[in-house]
This record gives sequence, C-alpha cells and structure tokens, in this order.
Amino acid sequence: MGSADSKLNFRKAVIQLTTKTQPVEATDDAFWDQFWADTATSVQDVFALVPAAEIRAVREESPSNLATLCYKAVEKLVQGAESGCHTEKERQIVLNCCRLLTRILPYIFEDPDWRGFFWSTVPGAGRGGGDEEDENARPLAESLLLAVADLLFCPDFTVQSHRRSTVDTAEDIHSIDSCEYIWEAGVGFAHSPQPNYIHDLNRTELLKLLLTCFSEAMYLPPSSESSNANPWVQFFCSAENRHALPLFTSLLNVVCAYDPVGYGIPYNHLLFSDYREPLVEEAAQVLIVTLDYDSSTSSSPTVDGTTTGTAMDDVDPPGPDNLFVNYLSRIHREEDFQFILKGVARLLSNPLVQTYLPNSAKKIQFHQELLVLFWKLCDFNKKFLFFVLKSSDVLDILVPILYFLNDARADQSRVGLMHIGVFILLLLSGERNFGVRLNKPYSVRVPMDIPVFTGTHADLLIIVFHKIITSGHQRLQPLFDCLLTIVVNVSPYLKSLSMVAANKLLHLLEAFSTTWFLFSAVQNHHLVFFLLEVFNNIIQYQFDGNSNLVYAVIRKRNVFHQLANLPTDSQSIQKGLQRKKKTPEPISRTNSQDGVSMEGSRPAAPAEPGTLKTSLVATPGIDKLTEKSQVSEDGTMRSLEPEPSQLPPEGTPPSAVSDGEPWSGKLDEDTALKQNRLNDKEASHPRRDRRRLSSASSSGQWAPTPDWVMSWKSKLPLQTIMRLLQVLVPQVEKICIDKGLTDESEILKFLQHGTLVGLLPVPHPILIRKYQANSGTAMWFRTYMWGVIYLRNVDPPIWYDTDVKLFEIQRV
Repeated sequence: MGSADSKLNFRKAVIQLTTKTQPVEATDDAFWDQFWADTATSVQDVFALVPAAEIRAVREESPSNLATLCYKAVEKLVQGAESGCHTEKERQIVLNCCRLLTRILPYIFEDPDWRGFFWSTVPGAGRGGGDEEDENARPLAESLLLAVADLLFCPDFTVQSHRRSTVDTAEDIHSIDSCEYIWEAGVGFAHSPQPNYIHDLNRTELLKLLLTCFSEAMYLPPSSESSNANPWVQFFCSAENRHALPLFTSLLNVVCAYDPVGYGIPYNHLLFSDYREPLVEEAAQVLIVTLDYDSSTSSSPTVDGTTTGTAMDDVDPPGPDNLFVNYLSRIHREEDFQFILKGVARLLSNPLVQTYLPNSAKKIQFHQELLVLFWKLCDFNKKFLFFVLKSSDVLDILVPILYFLNDARADQSRVGLMHIGVFILLLLSGERNFGVRLNKPYSVRVPMDIPVFTGTHADLLIIVFHKIITSGHQRLQPLFDCLLTIVVNVSPYLKSLSMVAANKLLHLLEAFSTTWFLFSAVQNHHLVFFLLEVFNNIIQYQFDGNSNLVYAVIRKRNVFHQLANLPTDSQSIQKGLQRKKKTPEPISRTNSQDGVSMEGSRPAAPAEPGTLKTSLVATPGIDKLTEKSQVSEDGTMRSLEPEPSQLPPEGTPPSAVSDGEPWSGKLDEDTALKQNRLNDKEASHPRRDRRRLSSASSSGQWAPTPDWVMSWKSKLPLQTIMRLLQVLVPQVEKICIDKGLTDESEILKFLQHGTLVGLLPVPHPILIRKYQANSGTAMWFRTYMWGVIYLRNVDPPIWYDTDVKLFEIQRV
C-alpha cells in the first residue's frame, strides 16, 4: 500500500474517532489498529493529520475514546518493549504510537481535569481484560516511561545487536545488560559503537516522546516551592528505571562527543546528511530537564576548594533521589572531566568558528541548552568546577559566552541567554583561579564589534561588559549589578589592564556617578560602590603592572573629586534630578582607536520583527544571589556573616542599606530609558510591562532626601584613590612641565617604575561575592529552560498553540 493510501486511512480513522459519540470498546482491535498498524506516516504527517481542534473536540465530547486511544497506544509500546521489536512491523507500530502520543500529550496536560489521567490505573487493563482488580497494575505514566526506557536499548532498533545470528536466537530484552549498549564512548564507557543512522532516528523519536511526557511542567504556573517536582521526571530518574545509569551516560556522551565539523573534515557536512545532530539536540534537552533539581534545598555533597575530601567519600549524604543528578554529582575521574569540558567548549565555540571559515562546519543551534548543561555540571559537581578552573580551558568557555553576550545585547528575544551567560560568569568569578586565568593574553581574534585592543582575557571581559551596559537594551538593567560584581570578584588578580579596558572602567564610573543617575533610583549608587571597589583592589593588590589604569585614574581625577564633593542639600538634589529631563550628553570617547572594531564583526542586531520570545520570572537581587566571603592571607576563604542591618534613614526602603545589594529600583519611563542608553542616540520605546522589575518601594513614590544621600556618601571608599592622586598628580605635572611632555608613553614609563609602598592605606581584605544556590534561581532556570525548549521544537511544533502556563509567549 502506498504512503498516500496509508495517510488517507489514518486520516479516516482520526475522523471516525472525532465523529463517534459512542465509546468504542477497548477490545475493538479492528478500530484501534487503524491508528498504528499499517501507516507509513512521519511525525510531521501525524501533526498535520491530527489537528489540534479535533484533539480538543474528542477530549470534551467523547472523553472515553481519548482515554482508550492513549491507553491502547501505551499498551502497544509496552508490548513492543516486551517482545524486543524484532520485526519491521512491530517497529513501525512502536514508532506510530510514539508519534501519536507526542501529538496528544500536550492537550492532556493543558486541561487540569485530565492531568491526573496518566497517573491512574486503567480499570480492566489487567492482562485478562476481565473485571478482576490487577494488584500490580501500574499507573499508565509509569508503564509508558518504563517502556520507552526499554525501547531505547532495544537491539537492532535503537542499539547495535551484539549477536551475529538469526532472529530465532535474538537477544532477550529482559536479560540484556543495557550498560553494554551505551550509545557512545566517553564517561565510564570506552567503546564507540558503529554509527547507524536508523538507530539515531529511532532514538530521536523516542526521546521526543520522553521530552513531551516531561513537559507537563509547562502547564503549571511558576512557583518557587520545591514540592513542585515533576512526577514524570521523578519516576523516570528513580531506581524504578533499571536503565537510568546507561541512559544518563548515553545522553551525556552523545552530547559531549558530537563534532559538528563532520568527523574532522571541513565542509564534510555538505556531502553527508547528519543524522546525529537532531539526536544530540534532543539528548541535550532531555538531559537538562532530568537535571531540573533545586540544589539549594538539598544536602548534596559539595567540596570546598581547600579540602582534600572528594565527592565520593563515604561520609557524604547519599545525595538526591534523582539518579541523574546523583550520577552527575559523582563523576570524578580527570579523563571524564576532560572529555566533558572539551566537548562543551568545542560545541560552544562552533558559532565562532563559523565566522572565520563560513559554512566549513555545520552551525549548531543548541548553545542555550549547552549553557544550562554546563551550569548544572558546575552547580552539582564541585569537583568539575575546580577542574574547569585549574586549567586554562576555562577560557574556551569564557570566550564563547562573551561572544554570545555581545551578540545578543540588542535583541530583546535573547534576554534569557544574556542572563544565563552572566550567571555562569558570576559562578566562576567566585573562585580565585578564574581571576588568575584571565591574565592569559587574548590572541585568538573572534569577530566581535568591540574596539581593537592588545591585551588579556580580562580586557576582553571588561570591554564586552562595557558594551552591554552602554549599548544593550532596556531589559538588561537588572544585570548591571551582576556584571559589576563579576569585575569586582576578579579585580584583585588582574595583573595589567590595557588602556582600552582602563578607559572603559572610568567611562562607566563617569556615567554612573552623574547626579541625575545617582539620585534617580534608590539603588543606583551601588554601581559606584562596585566600581570604586574594583579600582581599590587593583591599586592595593596589583599596582605594579597597572600603569594604564593609574594613568586613566589621574586623567579622570575630576570624577573622583566630584564624588567626594557630591552635594547633599535638597536644592542640589532637585537640581541634579532636573538634568535628566534634558538628554545627557553622550560621554565622549576617550581613545580615537575605540572607533575601530575587530575584523569581520557585525553589530548586535535587534530581534527580527515577529520573533517569539518567552517571558521569564524575575531573578533574585545580587544580595540573594551571592554571599560575601573574605580571602585570607593563605588564599582560603571564609564566609562572612551578614552584617546586622542598620536602621535605614527616613523614607528609605530597607533594601537600600548595605552597598552590596541589588539594583531593583523601579524606573520611571524617562530615567529608565536614559539610564540604559548612557550614550545612545536611538532611544526606542520603553517596555510597557515593568512587572518583571521588582519595585524597591511598593508603599509609594520614592524620593531622594539629604539624609539618604549622606547615609551612603559617607561610606564611599575613596581614601585609597585620593591618597594615590595626592602623591602622583604633582609628580606627573612636574614631569610634564620639566620635560615639556605631552607624550603619554613617557608618563606611562614613569608610572611603571613608580611605587606607592608605605604611602597607601593598609590594604583592605579581599571580599568575594560567591554565588549561592537558592530557590529563586532554581525557578528562573526552570522557566528559562522550558522556554528555550518550547521555542526550539518547531518541527514538529509540539507545544505550539497549547495553553502553556509556565511562561507567556510574546512577539517582539
């Protein structure tokens, strides 16, 4: 029978189902078999031939028929798993049921009355089909998940058979040890099976169904309670699933071993169709969803950087019930870490490689899933985090992240990508090694529209962050605190900043210390505190190599003097606020060379009109995201107790007290725009929905008062810089007069040999703000991850036009 005929028959069956008002008996095999027995339909066909409106109609008007259809489809999968799918016909039935369930499940999840259906046992579903209660009857969901797990290790269907003989002695599906059938070499498995594209296609379809089962999470509104565990994921990742370990290993290895270049030969992908890529994408998505686990509520093992204990010691708590999280947290062999890190770095760098050798490699699209996976690895496995930080391979993760941040800064549809990139850098920056690694010279030239500079990875980081703050879009404001916290965390270790980067830091201080900016929102002054802390750390701990920064501070000394003399009387405050009514002058570019961008770069483009994006829950403020640690002489860290809260001055919301706090001030339309576009000409319309910016004062309109300004002005850490200026400015002026110098290279030479030993105040202890897990970020990751998965699954469009509750879908 031709494929057109079978499509027609399938369509007839769907129409019969939607028009029958009477329940069809479960025993009426002739009727039910039409849906899977002889059709040769692809998953795209199933989506086209089973329209959404008809699924909903059956759900409302003949619910028992929909229930029977689901139950029968699951029964077929269970039978296929039992028999081991030895015949072509059995495999066809399994794939058809798989596609049908992928199509129907979202419509079951969107209806609260149906959501429990898969967790019920089907009456009369005992093997005898009679009325006797089957004691061991499993809920439908469990039967479905176990069948899919079995099918993913089914010889000659999804894995290479180890037998070389006829069908009669085919392997018994119950006796095989699936650990011998892991899909790819890598963590804990050395053998790389022969690639087989049919197996890859079949695995991909089964994983698509698995992801659809897990997607019940999309139909529940966001909630930070950890009780909101996903029952599908919970069961699948429990000891009930005998394939949990080989499946976790297969997914991880398939992702980390993938090489989109086409087995190392450039342009090879143009000759051969790549069946691996869809499998790798699906594997990455299933993996991050199974790892959706709130680590802040668990006592999973963590390893402090200074201890010699390992995550595998017997004294550790047993770790989470979720076996995927548990296995991930227990990986400990160096060669496994190396394999994972190299794989993730290779895939993250793929879009950058694309830009030098256009089309030489297949361009992957799943970098957001990879970033979530990398985050989970670092969050759940502290030994992996330390492994990453002790090798300079961490820079192979850093450079792609900076590339994505720079590239996405003007695109409202990629605000989630901006957040996760910044979160990863915040996590890494809490460790001293990261700051040390940044001193490595930056020589690979990734095409980015940033000024050309000669320097280190630290320069690259600062220049990209400056670009995000001065020319990113409106909704990135909540990230400014995080960006500057990262710079503060690495600053004590930066040996020599380039002139371009030094100028960028001073440009930010100049922008953030204008009176209209400081007085227009309750938290804005925190950004100035962060920047002053950066200058103090570099001057106190790395004075010798940083003549460029010292020179930039001397040239811009008026900015520091203005801060020290900031007016605090009511009249001046009002005057400062009036200035924002006029557009602030774009701050002049200090270096002429700043205008030259790197070769091959294209400016960050805003989102294409009509692009879909998913909404995100608000992220916690920097004080909730981090905890302060002090670095001792020997390099170890101790956590600092939060300071007892002082009473805030009149009219100040309590959140504005210490200087490490989040900027969550509500912005009026006017300032909001201007703050973000410090030197921007094309101010676009501000976002109307400011629900996502948490308001600093819900009680009423906040206004700056003299007491409030005094409360933080008195704490500005200016002593070190003022002392430096006091000592060096007269010396530099004297040289200029004596030698008639206008040449900055001579002044720099003088500063390089200068020393301030004994002249500066006693160095302050280094403070690091380390990321700490909390349920707010766990919830953010859940909405972000499902939003990515929703938008990436367009062929077939599994969740499109269903009533999703976890996020809103918006058009840019």
